[in-house]
Amino acid sequence: MTRECGVLLPGVCAALADPRQPGLDDTCLEKLLDWFRSLTWFDPTVELVQDNPCLTELISSVLALAEPSPSILSFTLQLAGILAASENRFQHLQQEKLLGRLFGRDGPRGRAVWEDASVRSGWVKGVHSMVHHQPALHFLCSGGGMDVIFALQGDPSLFVASAASQLLVHMLTFSVESETSKPLSTKDCEWPACAQMIKKHVEDSLQSGSASQVEQSLKLLTSLFGSCYAAWTEVLWSDVAKQIESFLVEETVQAQHMLANLLLNVARSPVFCDTEGSFWALVTSALEHLTPVQACPLAVGLLKLCKCPQDVRIQALTVLLQPMDCILRAASQPLEYAGLLDESVSDPVTVESLLSSKTSCAGLLCQTLAHLEKLLSLKHLRVDLPYMSLLRSLMTILQFCNGLLSPASPLGSTISRNLINCFRVQKSALDVLAALSEKKGCDTLIGSLFDVLLAYLESPNTSPTVLKKAFQATSKWLVRLQELSCSNSQCQQTEKILEDVFVVLQKRLCSPCWEVRDSSLEFLTAVIKCLRDQDGFRQCLLSSEVPRLTENLLEDPESYVRASAVTAVGHLAFVTCFAPESPVAGNQYNKENTLAKLQEILSTDSEGFPRRAVISIFTKWLREGCTGQLEDTEQFVSRVIQTVEHDLDWEVRLGGLELVEVFCSQTICQLGLSECPYAPAPSAVPSSTPQNELLRVFCRAKLFGFLFRSLCDCDKPVGQRACDILIGLRGNFYPMSTLENPQEIEDSPAGRGIAWLQRTLRQGSVAQNFPTDGGNGVDFQDPDSMMVALGAIDLLELHDELNKSSDHMEESPQSLLQDILATMGTIEENEVDCY
Repeated sequence: MTRECGVLLPGVCAALADPRQPGLDDTCLEKLLDWFRSLTWFDPTVELVQDNPCLTELISSVLALAEPSPSILSFTLQLAGILAASENRFQHLQQEKLLGRLFGRDGPRGRAVWEDASVRSGWVKGVHSMVHHQPALHFLCSGGGMDVIFALQGDPSLFVASAASQLLVHMLTFSVESETSKPLSTKDCEWPACAQMIKKHVEDSLQSGSASQVEQSLKLLTSLFGSCYAAWTEVLWSDVAKQIESFLVEETVQAQHMLANLLLNVARSPVFCDTEGSFWALVTSALEHLTPVQACPLAVGLLKLCKCPQDVRIQALTVLLQPMDCILRAASQPLEYAGLLDESVSDPVTVESLLSSKTSCAGLLCQTLAHLEKLLSLKHLRVDLPYMSLLRSLMTILQFCNGLLSPASPLGSTISRNLINCFRVQKSALDVLAALSEKKGCDTLIGSLFDVLLAYLESPNTSPTVLKKAFQATSKWLVRLQELSCSNSQCQQTEKILEDVFVVLQKRLCSPCWEVRDSSLEFLTAVIKCLRDQDGFRQCLLSSEVPRLTENLLEDPESYVRASAVTAVGHLAFVTCFAPESPVAGNQYNKENTLAKLQEILSTDSEGFPRRAVISIFTKWLREGCTGQLEDTEQFVSRVIQTVEHDLDWEVRLGGLELVEVFCSQTICQLGLSECPYAPAPSAVPSSTPQNELLRVFCRAKLFGFLFRSLCDCDKPVGQRACDILIGLRGNFYPMSTLENPQEIEDSPAGRGIAWLQRTLRQGSVAQNFPTDGGNGVDFQDPDSMMVALGAIDLLELHDELNKSSDHMEESPQSLLQDILATMGTIEENEVDCY
């Protein structure tokens, strides 16, 4: 603790203990507790409380109040727990007879203030902080504290109940690992006293027949097995496994809904990795007896495990796929195609009844589809999925949802009625459909698949959110389709599908709904990114009305649509302008026309989104070498940054800096200097021709004025990026150890201007009247001046300043203590640290 904080602390403690003072907000008290945590973390000695008696006086004063403020009492309980985390300070507080009045039988439990949840929460947090040594454990076990913690497991406040459960897990783990020297057995007498109490409480609760007590103990066990992988947990499990198994087959206590998470946490523990153990028999039983909604999370969790018996894996996959299998079987009677499953794990009637119910059908399918999407995203799945049947089932679901399928079976008719126009299921199914595009084995169904997708894209009943998902799935499958287009017949099918897609896209680009126009443009951008090098795709695109309609949307009344149109036009240019066989100049798609339109948006659009999109597209063009020779690129960059530097949107200015960074890197490479802009040059030799040419290019492009002005930008990310770029540039002219002498700079022709620039930059964002070219003797287009500036200005110091937190002063402990005193009105106004 600093001397200044030590001087302020007594006043703060006195103010906190004074019931006449206005209460502090919880954020301030939490910051104060954080400070004490940091102090005690690095210093376990008793001196902290001995040298600052105001801390124990604060605790005594609050305990002496007849009706303390709940927030101050909660703070005091937590503070005492933090201080008592060290055994030395614990003994000191015991000698002061404070801990018994806080956490023992004489504590606040019997007072009216205990009814406030914040006090109970403070008590639990204080105990949790304190229990890091044996005396604290013994104090709680002998002083009645354990009964309080057990009772708080069922607290009406979920936060308090959860904190109590976490505390018991911590105490059990700490007790076993700090008080035992040999492996434990199932005999209670071998367990430490505190661990015995908790273990017995858990076992008694599980056998109590009380749903609330069973639930509390299952939560505790779930948390324990999820955080502790010690060998003794296997012993604990062997004591409770029979009771857990009984919950699966008996219905006396409804605890099944909690078992999936518990079993998954146990399965993840390396202690239970032995595939021959009885634990896996219990998991198999759970997959059989839990309802489909309860079993699905368990099944997908098991499928993600590295170490799981293969027969359990197959059973888990069967549980997960049962609803999809039921859909496939319900679609036709007799069954037209092979189902997903050869046999079921649980009774198929259960799944059929859930899918037949209007209230449960969508929920079960959405849950199943979400789990399948997660599985399909895994790089290594340790069980084979039947992709073909899965795809057929997905197509069936989508056809049920939009009424395109008339099932022959009664079950299919019921499910179809339940799913008609169900947007939730449509979105989930389309997500899985998109994920399936990366899997092999579905190619024979691709024609039927596009029939379903096109039906969604064309239908006026498709909602905008579902349409967006349909476009995303279509773009993925179009990429897959192009990969398969080898034979002539396949090429004809691909061409027909592309034509159909572009016909639909033309209609959607003219939709009165802005969300539909926006999704259509996003789809167009996505397919161009992936397919722009494919001849067939380019021909279909250019023979359609899509390019013209896309350019029209640059003037859309909705800013989001204009931004998406900018991005789409920028990517269209790779097909219409930049490709070798692009249309000739004079055509409406030539580069100059497109560039002019986007620059106009950058200069005049009233909304930030389209302007951000323009600068992003310009940067992409520059990266891909689409801006011409160095001289053309130089002029292009110069025009863009002169527009961008005055933009009111900081993200546009930041985008301008990214453009500059790409330009600098490319120019350095083209002139034969280092490929890495941060690599130092061999020496600072001004006569070096490549270096001189580099400076001249940057000065002509007006880069330095933009970069130095950005250092004083009122938005910190802009200044940070500009500083990083300048530091990188300097490395090409000066080795790290060779910077200009400040006194020599003052005497140089440009010295006074550079010195003034250095002073201005130190003011940062508060700098006024930043010099334009030539102002105050600073010429940003003069190579010699900029060479001097790069060597003279301490960019590393500026970098450190820019990367400091904006509240690094205000968040200091001293500032916090001053603020507390100021809030409580106990120091003079001119001493207040206001911010």
